[in-house]
Amino acid sequence: MSLRVGVRELRDKLAEYLEASMPIEVTRHGQTIGFYIPVPKKPSQSERDALLEAGRRMREEMERLGITEDELVAGFKKWRKKDHTA
Repeated sequence: MSLRVGVRELRDKLAEYLEASMPIEVTRHGQTIGFYIPVPKKPSQSERDALLEAGRRMREEMERLGITEDELVAGFKKWRKKDHTA
């Protein structure tokens, strides 16, 4: 999904659009002339720390339950094959 904006609007709001997290389709006279695709932002140290903590807690829970990483992956693959849209 992308946001569609004209050249004039892009120029007028460039700073705002450069902070966007979604691609921007740039148009001139209604015709697409290009795309701006932002690079994902580097996670903050607190986001990295939170992810590492979640991983540590998951590892501890797997050890407590006696589940190996291979078993977890196999279970996840099996779960993914089922229809979970309902």
